[in-house]
Amino acid sequence: MSGQALSRFSLGTMQFGGAADESASAKMHAACREAGVNFLDTTSLCSEGRSEEISGRLVAPEREDDFVATKCGYHGACRRRLGMEAVDLLYLHRWDGETPLEETFETLAGYREDGSVRAFGVSSYAAWQVMKARGVARGHGVEIQLLQPMCTLVKRQVEVEILPLAVAEELAVCPYSPPGGGLLTGKHACGATGRLTNSDTCAARCGFDRMHEAVAKLARIAEEVGTAPATLAVAGVARHRGVWGPILSARSTGQPGPSPAAIDFEIDDARHARRSALSPAPRHATDRLEEA
Repeated sequence: MSGQALSRFSLGTMQFGGAADESASAKMHAACREAGVNFLDTTSLCSEGRSEEISGRLVAPEREDDFVATKCGYHGACRRRLGMEAVDLLYLHRWDGETPLEETFETLAGYREDGSVRAFGVSSYAAWQVMKARGVARGHGVEIQLLQPMCTLVKRQVEVEILPLAVAEELAVCPYSPPGGGLLTGKHACGATGRLTNSDTCAARCGFDRMHEAVAKLARIAEEVGTAPATLAVAGVARHRGVWGPILSARSTGQPGPSPAAIDFEIDDARHARRSALSPAPRHATDRLEEA
Protein backbone atom coordinates (compact mmCIF):
# COMPACT_ATOMS: atom_id res chain seq x y z
CA MET A 1 0.00 0.00 0.00
CA SER A 2 0.92 3.67 -0.17
CA GLY A 3 1.55 5.32 3.19
CA GLN A 4 -2.06 4.84 4.34
CA ALA A 5 -2.83 2.96 7.52
CA LEU A 6 -4.74 -0.27 7.07
CA SER A 7 -8.38 0.12 8.07
CA ARG A 8 -9.47 -1.91 11.07
CA PHE A 9 -12.57 -3.22 9.30
CA SER A 10 -12.69 -4.85 5.88
CA LEU A 11 -15.33 -5.07 3.19
CA GLY A 12 -16.42 -8.60 2.37
CA THR A 13 -17.06 -9.01 -1.34
CA MET A 14 -19.11 -12.19 -1.17
CA GLN A 15 -22.02 -10.49 -2.97
CA PHE A 16 -19.84 -9.23 -5.84
CA GLY A 17 -20.75 -11.01 -9.06
CA GLY A 18 -23.68 -12.75 -7.39
CA ALA A 19 -26.45 -10.77 -5.72
CA ALA A 20 -24.57 -7.58 -6.67
CA ASP A 21 -23.68 -6.88 -10.28
CA GLU A 22 -20.59 -4.84 -11.16
CA SER A 23 -22.37 -1.50 -10.83
CA ALA A 24 -23.79 -2.32 -7.40
CA SER A 25 -20.43 -3.71 -6.31
CA ALA A 26 -18.74 -0.47 -7.36
CA LYS A 27 -21.19 1.51 -5.23
CA MET A 28 -20.46 -0.70 -2.21
CA HIS A 29 -16.74 -0.26 -2.69
CA ALA A 30 -17.03 3.52 -3.12
CA ALA A 31 -19.26 3.87 -0.04
CA CYS A 32 -16.90 1.87 2.13
CA ARG A 33 -13.86 3.76 0.84
CA GLU A 34 -15.64 6.97 1.77
CA ALA A 35 -16.13 5.54 5.27
CA GLY A 36 -12.38 4.90 5.50
CA VAL A 37 -12.32 1.18 4.64
CA ASN A 38 -9.36 0.30 2.40
CA PHE A 39 -9.24 -3.44 3.17
CA LEU A 40 -11.11 -5.78 0.78
CA ASP A 41 -11.66 -9.45 1.51
CA THR A 42 -12.49 -11.74 -1.39
CA THR A 43 -12.17 -15.38 -2.40
CA SER A 44 -12.32 -17.53 -5.49
CA LEU A 45 -15.09 -19.53 -3.82
CA CYS A 46 -17.63 -16.70 -4.22
CA SER A 47 -19.66 -16.39 -7.40
CA GLU A 48 -17.39 -18.83 -9.27
CA GLY A 49 -14.48 -16.40 -9.16
CA ARG A 50 -16.44 -13.33 -10.27
CA SER A 51 -15.99 -11.74 -6.84
CA GLU A 52 -12.25 -11.69 -7.39
CA GLU A 53 -12.56 -10.45 -10.95
CA ILE A 54 -14.79 -7.52 -9.96
CA SER A 55 -12.68 -6.73 -6.90
CA GLY A 56 -9.58 -6.58 -9.06
CA ARG A 57 -11.17 -4.18 -11.53
CA LEU A 58 -12.48 -1.93 -8.75
CA VAL A 59 -9.13 -1.49 -7.04
CA ALA A 60 -7.04 -1.28 -10.23
CA PRO A 61 -7.28 2.52 -10.69
CA GLU A 62 -5.81 3.15 -7.22
CA ARG A 63 -4.14 -0.19 -6.53
CA GLU A 64 -1.72 1.09 -3.89
CA ASP A 65 -4.56 2.59 -1.85
CA ASP A 66 -6.36 -0.73 -1.30
CA PHE A 67 -5.25 -3.76 0.70
CA VAL A 68 -6.64 -6.91 -0.89
CA ALA A 69 -6.97 -10.27 0.84
CA THR A 70 -7.96 -13.47 -0.92
CA LYS A 71 -7.78 -17.20 -0.23
CA CYS A 72 -6.55 -20.45 -1.69
CA GLY A 73 -7.31 -24.00 -0.68
CA TYR A 74 -10.49 -24.70 -2.62
CA HIS A 75 -9.68 -23.41 -6.09
CA GLY A 76 -6.01 -22.45 -5.94
CA ALA A 77 -4.25 -19.11 -6.11
CA CYS A 78 -6.00 -16.11 -7.58
CA ARG A 79 -3.74 -13.40 -9.04
CA ARG A 80 -4.97 -14.02 -12.59
CA ARG A 81 -8.60 -13.39 -11.67
CA LEU A 82 -7.64 -10.35 -9.61
CA GLY A 83 -5.41 -9.05 -12.39
CA MET A 84 -2.68 -8.19 -9.87
CA GLU A 85 1.05 -8.70 -9.81
CA ALA A 86 0.92 -9.11 -6.02
CA VAL A 87 -1.72 -10.04 -3.46
CA ASP A 88 -1.45 -8.18 -0.16
CA LEU A 89 -2.73 -11.06 1.99
CA LEU A 90 -3.26 -14.70 1.13
CA TYR A 91 -5.23 -16.91 3.51
CA LEU A 92 -5.19 -20.67 3.49
CA HIS A 93 -8.95 -21.12 3.29
CA ARG A 94 -9.19 -24.32 5.32
CA TRP A 95 -7.07 -26.97 6.99
CA ASP A 96 -5.86 -29.50 4.46
CA GLY A 97 -5.18 -32.79 6.21
CA GLU A 98 -4.08 -34.50 2.99
CA THR A 99 -1.30 -32.18 1.84
CA PRO A 100 1.87 -32.12 3.95
CA LEU A 101 2.42 -28.75 5.63
CA GLU A 102 6.02 -28.78 4.47
CA GLU A 103 4.84 -28.85 0.87
CA THR A 104 2.28 -26.11 1.47
CA PHE A 105 4.67 -23.67 3.10
CA GLU A 106 7.50 -24.42 0.73
CA THR A 107 5.14 -23.24 -2.00
CA LEU A 108 4.06 -20.17 -0.03
CA ALA A 109 7.68 -19.31 0.67
CA GLY A 110 8.18 -19.16 -3.09
CA TYR A 111 5.33 -16.66 -3.36
CA ARG A 112 6.91 -14.53 -0.65
CA GLU A 113 10.32 -14.64 -2.28
CA ASP A 114 9.07 -13.67 -5.75
CA GLY A 115 6.93 -10.87 -4.29
CA SER A 116 3.59 -12.23 -5.48
CA VAL A 117 2.21 -12.45 -1.90
CA ARG A 118 3.04 -9.92 0.81
CA ALA A 119 1.45 -11.45 3.93
CA PHE A 120 -0.14 -14.74 4.98
CA GLY A 121 -3.00 -15.90 7.17
CA VAL A 122 -5.24 -18.89 7.82
CA SER A 123 -9.02 -19.17 7.83
CA SER A 124 -11.24 -21.55 9.80
CA TYR A 125 -8.33 -23.27 11.55
CA ALA A 126 -8.53 -24.78 15.03
CA ALA A 127 -6.05 -23.39 17.55
CA TRP A 128 -3.81 -26.47 17.37
CA GLN A 129 -3.81 -26.25 13.59
CA VAL A 130 -2.73 -22.60 13.76
CA MET A 131 0.20 -23.42 16.02
CA LYS A 132 1.28 -26.45 14.01
CA ALA A 133 1.11 -24.45 10.78
CA ARG A 134 3.04 -21.54 12.33
CA GLY A 135 5.88 -23.83 13.35
CA VAL A 136 6.24 -25.34 9.89
CA ALA A 137 5.78 -21.95 8.19
CA ARG A 138 8.57 -20.35 10.21
CA GLY A 139 10.89 -23.11 9.10
CA HIS A 140 10.39 -21.78 5.57
CA GLY A 141 10.66 -18.12 6.52
CA VAL A 142 6.91 -17.54 6.35
CA GLU A 143 5.00 -15.79 9.13
CA ILE A 144 1.29 -16.39 9.69
CA GLN A 145 0.07 -12.97 10.78
CA LEU A 146 -3.73 -13.03 10.55
CA LEU A 147 -6.51 -15.42 11.48
CA GLN A 148 -9.97 -15.46 9.95
CA PRO A 149 -12.43 -17.51 12.02
CA MET A 150 -16.19 -17.25 12.18
CA CYS A 151 -17.21 -15.01 15.07
CA THR A 152 -20.78 -13.99 15.77
CA LEU A 153 -23.15 -13.65 18.70
CA VAL A 154 -24.82 -16.98 17.94
CA LYS A 155 -21.63 -18.95 17.13
CA ARG A 156 -19.09 -18.26 19.87
CA GLN A 157 -16.63 -21.15 19.75
CA VAL A 158 -13.88 -18.74 18.70
CA GLU A 159 -13.90 -17.33 22.25
CA VAL A 160 -12.62 -20.60 23.73
CA GLU A 161 -9.17 -20.92 22.16
CA ILE A 162 -8.73 -18.85 18.99
CA LEU A 163 -9.10 -15.40 20.56
CA PRO A 164 -6.93 -16.20 23.61
CA LEU A 165 -4.33 -17.66 21.22
CA ALA A 166 -4.42 -14.50 19.12
CA VAL A 167 -3.85 -12.31 22.17
CA ALA A 168 -1.02 -14.50 23.48
CA GLU A 169 0.73 -14.81 20.11
CA GLU A 170 -0.01 -11.26 18.91
CA LEU A 171 -1.98 -12.37 15.88
CA ALA A 172 -4.64 -10.19 14.28
CA VAL A 173 -8.14 -11.68 13.96
CA CYS A 174 -10.43 -10.56 11.14
CA PRO A 175 -13.63 -12.54 11.74
CA TYR A 176 -16.09 -13.39 9.03
CA SER A 177 -19.88 -13.44 9.30
CA PRO A 178 -20.40 -11.23 12.39
CA PRO A 179 -24.09 -10.81 11.39
CA GLY A 180 -24.46 -14.63 11.33
CA GLY A 181 -25.13 -15.05 7.62
CA GLY A 182 -27.72 -12.27 7.78
CA LEU A 183 -29.56 -13.79 10.74
CA LEU A 184 -28.66 -10.94 13.09
CA THR A 185 -29.95 -8.28 10.70
CA GLY A 186 -33.46 -9.37 11.70
CA LYS A 187 -34.61 -9.37 8.08
CA HIS A 188 -35.47 -13.08 8.07
CA ALA A 189 -37.97 -12.57 10.87
CA CYS A 190 -39.84 -10.31 8.44
CA GLY A 191 -39.91 -12.94 5.72
CA ALA A 192 -37.02 -11.55 3.68
CA THR A 193 -34.64 -13.79 1.81
CA GLY A 194 -30.87 -13.78 1.90
CA ARG A 195 -27.88 -16.00 2.62
CA LEU A 196 -29.69 -17.78 5.44
CA THR A 197 -32.50 -18.84 3.12
CA ASN A 198 -30.44 -19.28 -0.04
CA SER A 199 -27.40 -21.07 1.38
CA ASP A 200 -27.58 -24.53 2.93
CA THR A 201 -24.26 -23.83 4.65
CA CYS A 202 -25.54 -20.67 6.35
CA ALA A 203 -28.80 -22.36 7.31
CA ALA A 204 -26.89 -25.24 8.92
CA ARG A 205 -24.74 -22.79 10.89
CA CYS A 206 -27.34 -20.28 12.03
CA GLY A 207 -30.79 -21.71 11.47
CA PHE A 208 -31.63 -22.88 15.01
CA ASP A 209 -34.66 -21.71 17.01
CA ARG A 210 -32.55 -20.52 19.94
CA MET A 211 -30.61 -18.32 17.54
CA HIS A 212 -33.80 -16.74 16.21
CA GLU A 213 -34.86 -16.04 19.80
CA ALA A 214 -31.56 -14.22 20.36
CA VAL A 215 -32.21 -12.12 17.25
CA ALA A 216 -35.54 -10.87 18.61
CA LYS A 217 -33.90 -9.81 21.87
CA LEU A 218 -30.97 -8.20 20.05
CA ALA A 219 -33.44 -6.16 18.00
CA ARG A 220 -34.97 -4.77 21.20
CA ILE A 221 -31.56 -3.70 22.53
CA ALA A 222 -30.72 -2.13 19.17
CA GLU A 223 -33.97 -0.20 19.22
CA GLU A 224 -33.11 1.17 22.67
CA VAL A 225 -29.84 2.63 21.42
CA GLY A 226 -31.25 3.78 18.09
CA THR A 227 -29.31 1.53 15.77
CA ALA A 228 -29.80 -1.53 13.59
CA PRO A 229 -29.36 -5.08 14.96
CA ALA A 230 -26.59 -5.76 12.43
CA THR A 231 -24.67 -2.71 13.65
CA LEU A 232 -24.92 -3.93 17.23
CA ALA A 233 -23.91 -7.45 16.19
CA VAL A 234 -20.76 -6.27 14.41
CA ALA A 235 -19.82 -3.75 17.09
CA GLY A 236 -20.04 -6.50 19.70
CA VAL A 237 -17.66 -8.73 17.74
CA ALA A 238 -15.25 -5.82 17.32
CA ARG A 239 -15.00 -5.44 21.12
CA HIS A 240 -13.42 -8.85 21.67
CA ARG A 241 -9.78 -8.81 22.68
CA GLY A 242 -7.68 -10.07 19.82
CA VAL A 243 -10.08 -8.91 17.12
CA TRP A 244 -8.47 -6.49 14.69
CA GLY A 245 -11.67 -5.88 12.78
CA PRO A 246 -14.64 -7.87 11.48
CA ILE A 247 -15.49 -8.30 7.83
CA LEU A 248 -18.38 -5.99 6.98
CA SER A 249 -21.25 -7.07 4.81
CA ALA A 250 -23.19 -4.94 2.36
CA ARG A 251 -26.55 -5.00 0.65
CA SER A 252 -27.00 -6.12 -2.91
CA THR A 253 -28.60 -2.72 -3.70
CA GLY A 254 -25.12 -1.21 -3.69
CA GLN A 255 -25.57 0.60 -0.40
CA PRO A 256 -23.26 -0.14 2.55
CA GLY A 257 -26.17 -1.03 4.84
CA PRO A 258 -26.15 -1.25 8.64
CA SER A 259 -23.11 -3.48 9.05
CA PRO A 260 -20.50 -0.78 8.18
CA ALA A 261 -22.20 1.60 10.61
CA ALA A 262 -20.40 -0.40 13.32
CA ILE A 263 -17.17 1.38 12.34
CA ASP A 264 -18.21 4.43 14.35
CA PHE A 265 -20.62 2.80 16.80
CA GLU A 266 -19.67 2.58 20.46
CA ILE A 267 -21.46 0.04 22.65
CA ASP A 268 -21.18 0.60 26.39
CA ASP A 269 -20.20 -2.13 28.86
CA ALA A 270 -23.72 -2.68 30.20
CA ARG A 271 -25.33 -3.16 26.81
CA HIS A 272 -22.43 -5.26 25.59
CA ALA A 273 -22.99 -7.55 28.59
CA ARG A 274 -26.71 -7.77 27.77
CA ARG A 275 -25.89 -8.53 24.15
CA SER A 276 -23.46 -11.30 25.13
CA ALA A 277 -26.00 -12.84 27.49
CA LEU A 278 -28.38 -13.48 24.60
CA SER A 279 -26.52 -16.65 23.65
CA PRO A 280 -24.77 -19.25 25.79
CA ALA A 281 -21.05 -18.77 26.33
CA PRO A 282 -19.00 -21.75 25.15
CA ARG A 283 -17.54 -24.03 27.80
CA HIS A 284 -13.98 -23.57 28.94
CA ALA A 285 -11.37 -25.28 26.73
CA THR A 286 -10.58 -27.87 29.42
CA ASP A 287 -14.30 -28.23 30.23
CA ARG A 288 -13.57 -27.44 33.89
CA LEU A 289 -16.34 -25.08 34.87
CA GLU A 290 -14.47 -23.73 37.87
CA GLU A 291 -11.96 -22.20 35.43
CA ALA A 292 -14.58 -20.47 33.29
